[in-house]
Amino acid sequence: MTDPAYLRLGLPPTASPQTVLRAAVRALHPDTRAVRSFRTARKRFYRQMLCAHAALQASGDNPTA
Repeated sequence: MTDPAYLRLGLPPTASPQTVLRAAVRALHPDTRAVRSFRTARKRFYRQMLCAHAALQASGDNPTA
């Protein structure tokens, strides 16, 4: 099962990890990015998006199509 937050990024399976990271950063509200105490949670979110993307690429599936 693919993470719903990853699906909302709307990226193709061929996207680079850097593109995934940029989309994940833009997906967060600016106020959320500004809170210093959320840094660990933000890093966890970014890692989860990168892992979901890697898993999608490894499986070869395209859940958005």
